[in-house]
Amino acid sequence: MTPALVAGVDEAGRGPLAGPVVVAAVILPETYDLPWLDDSKRLTAARRERLAPQIEMQALAFVVEFVPVEEIDRVNILQATLNGMRRAVEKLEPSPRRVKIDGNRAPRLGCEVETVIGGDGLVASISAASVLAKVCRDRFMLSMHERYPEYAFDRHKGYPTALHRERLKTLGPCPIHRQSFAPVRRAIRVQGNLSAR
Repeated sequence: MTPALVAGVDEAGRGPLAGPVVVAAVILPETYDLPWLDDSKRLTAARRERLAPQIEMQALAFVVEFVPVEEIDRVNILQATLNGMRRAVEKLEPSPRRVKIDGNRAPRLGCEVETVIGGDGLVASISAASVLAKVCRDRFMLSMHERYPEYAFDRHKGYPTALHRERLKTLGPCPIHRQSFAPVRRAIRVQGNLSAR
């Protein structure tokens, strides 16, 4: 009898002020060889980059889903993340019988769902999903740095660092900033006041 297929799901990019949230869903085989597999936040960027193609090669199935800024602004970051999780799982082929999701919130799915707090460090398939989501999002933000170099997305990937906040305040938002996030809304107001002078 074939073992029930279990997918791990995680996201990258809920906290940034700019760019998409990226969700990955991964089904690993019963046996795999992925040294250093761990929560992506505990791995260096170089190690994540080395792991990502190994995960893609060894996974029975994987999907990476980008949830655009427009959707985040329209429905809020939590709902956008849950939407991305649902779409990622629904695109998996073969379909999982069970899904394990990092955190304590899950979308409604047509299969058994388990939330695992700290799952990205506890469940291998969730760790694999966290690596793919992080690597794909970082690559996207590096491509956005080429388009909008003045924001230094190559350094902070859209997260609200002091540098990013300072650039946002000085320059105002660009098209990939999340207008529903308070610091971005404040920057829009400041820029509006400046242009009104």
